[in-house]
Amino acid sequence: MVPVLGLLRSSFLSSNHLLDGTGFSLKQYVHFFSDSYYSSVLFETFADGFIVSLICLAIGFPTGYSLARLPAIARRWRTIIVILPLTLSLVVVVFGWLIILGRNGLLNSVLVKTGILSSPKTFLFSRPAVLIVLVQQFLPFMILSVMSVVTQINPVLEHAAANLRANRFVTFKRVIIPLALPGILVGFNLVFVLSISAFVTPRLIGGTRVAMIGSLIYERIMTELNWPFGAAMAFILFASGLGFTAALNALAGWRFIMRGRRHAV
Repeated sequence: MVPVLGLLRSSFLSSNHLLDGTGFSLKQYVHFFSDSYYSSVLFETFADGFIVSLICLAIGFPTGYSLARLPAIARRWRTIIVILPLTLSLVVVVFGWLIILGRNGLLNSVLVKTGILSSPKTFLFSRPAVLIVLVQQFLPFMILSVMSVVTQINPVLEHAAANLRANRFVTFKRVIIPLALPGILVGFNLVFVLSISAFVTPRLIGGTRVAMIGSLIYERIMTELNWPFGAAMAFILFASGLGFTAALNALAGWRFIMRGRRHAV
């Protein structure tokens, strides 16, 4: 909490520079919300985080479920494969993607040789490229979150649903999803928060064409030395992410209560 409080204090300084700032002012926040550019970047950052979280959920849930239903030995070795990308430096991973997505990279070479493309295409410095790399980076968090919860769901419950003539879809909807909801929420929250606060990937993969709030914070603090405004942007990002997480958990809790009431009736 000490760094967060220090960040909050710096964001209320009236001067543009940290060492010269005195007093208390809402100047930095007024500047942020009065400029449509910063509001649009914040919205796009949250939209990107939501898209990345949905893609990770779509890929990570079936993967985590299948891993949870494997025998212990097989699950252990495949879990190592899932965790392995997390042991690499983020910079190394990003530079690997630069080699793959570059104009003379692996992807262009394969597409040109197979005749899909007549000439190399620029995949870098675009929002889809940033989203793909973010999904690859944060997918293990979703898989591990789902797997840790599904392993605690007794397979007998699925067999009981089948005995009651429930097909796979009904079993998935009414048995698996409700019981795995805690893991889904944890994974979704983790991926979302990590995505909206990402800096290295948007900076290197997206360049100047893809603006995300993390890159703007870096520019204001390190390039312009405008610490109070950078601190205000960072705290807005922190508060917005925290608010989204709280709203998502409240919505899940409300649905759980309503489902319990329907079952009681």
